Amino acid sequence: MPKAHVIGLGKSGIAAARLLKQEGWEVEIGDRNTSENFLKQQQELAAEQITVKLGYSLQLHDSDLPQLIVVSPGVPWDIGVLNKARELGIETIGEMELAWRHLQSVPWVAITGTNGKTTTTSLIAAIFQQAGFHAPACGNIGYAACEVALSLDKGQGEENTSSFASSVSSPSSGHTQIDWVIAEMSSYQIESSSSVAPHIGVWTTFTPDHLSRHKTIENYYNIKAHLLRQSQLQVFNGDDPYLRKVGVRDWSDAYWTSVKGKDGLIGDKGYYIEDGWVVETRGGASLQDECIVEVSALRMVGEHNLQNLLVSVAAARLAGIDQDAISRAISEFPGVSHRLEHICTWEGIDFINDSKATNYDAAEVGLVSVKSPVILIAGGEAKAGDDNGWMTKIKDKAASVLLIGSAAPAFAKRLQEVGYHSYEIVETMEKAVPRSAELAKQYQAPVVLLSPACASFDQYANFEQRGDHFRQLCLDLV
Repeated sequence: MPKAHVIGLGKSGIAAARLLKQEGWEVEIGDRNTSENFLKQQQELAAEQITVKLGYSLQLHDSDLPQLIVVSPGVPWDIGVLNKARELGIETIGEMELAWRHLQSVPWVAITGTNGKTTTTSLIAAIFQQAGFHAPACGNIGYAACEVALSLDKGQGEENTSSFASSVSSPSSGHTQIDWVIAEMSSYQIESSSSVAPHIGVWTTFTPDHLSRHKTIENYYNIKAHLLRQSQLQVFNGDDPYLRKVGVRDWSDAYWTSVKGKDGLIGDKGYYIEDGWVVETRGGASLQDECIVEVSALRMVGEHNLQNLLVSVAAARLAGIDQDAISRAISEFPGVSHRLEHICTWEGIDFINDSKATNYDAAEVGLVSVKSPVILIAGGEAKAGDDNGWMTKIKDKAASVLLIGSAAPAFAKRLQEVGYHSYEIVETMEKAVPRSAELAKQYQAPVVLLSPACASFDQYANFEQRGDHFRQLCLDLV
């Protein structure tokens, strides 16, 4: 029996292990961490004949080497053990690549970008589902891609360990029918999944991020560009300065979008906003531009969401979805948790959860999108990047800034450097939320905004847990 080793006991790693087991592999899964939750997972997987090694890092010294290594998205692609595995001729792939090998008979829409991925993925999935397609969102959002693959491989009548499969299998057929896969793909997932070839590739934005892993912006760009080159059809945000700069050179045959009207497009085909409508132009003198959906149907705030709307409509139209389904889906779409999510209104003050803003550009968008003056809660585990735009927006819009997490001292120093002094280091969310309410009253600020500009790993497992904690503390005020 061939042996496979999965690195990482998260959702993606567990789904990959189960898929490999189903294929007939001898499977072990390792994780450096130990926790009560991991111990519970270890017991569950042991019952499925999957070996779990906790507090463990893969070693390749003994003779009993695996034939395949599957890497979870959070594991760097160039760590020593993976480089050694490649030298030894051991196949090394990402979880998304494993899923692709099972799901490539189904057309994919793959969404990447520095910011806007999750909202766009969610909106595209909502449109496809409104049109009657079974189109699960997966990857960097919702289900792990291997969970979707598990549901396709096993019938509903059989025992199925995938929570996804049990919720979507068709009783009439005994098997899950999947029409489209809507996959959000981070640079980490693209890097480890070289053969994924979507029918439609969407690129939302591009700004420096994850440079501690990718080293240079050129490396980061080339990783994302690989996914789009693999795609049959490409959709790009034509208002993104970097993508626009490389667009004519690299992507002349793509579909471009612009909130600035038809003149904002690159080339003669794409989607733009004019007179309050999303308009489609397919190029060619004989083809008339067509109004698809009114912009006012979208309930989400912020101009950045108009771009998310445009690329989503583009993907839907390229898949042949009609205007009625698009319009219904957009008008019913509530937005995404942790991205400019309205939590509550307390004594006239709106509390907004933007925990997903884990870099400076996303946090800058958050500030632009809300009323001012705003009481801003920021901080966490700092990332490399250019914070100048964010600092400028803080000076323009924030009455006060409350700093949490390990980045707080460095952020305080930066605020002083740019001449902004209305900040407090409060360290924790428990202190930040009640203090933000006091300051909002003091400054007559209509909004309290959690938009951290940081990763969450210094105090939380992920940005969702951080946002959930903020939500609970806000609701405790009411």
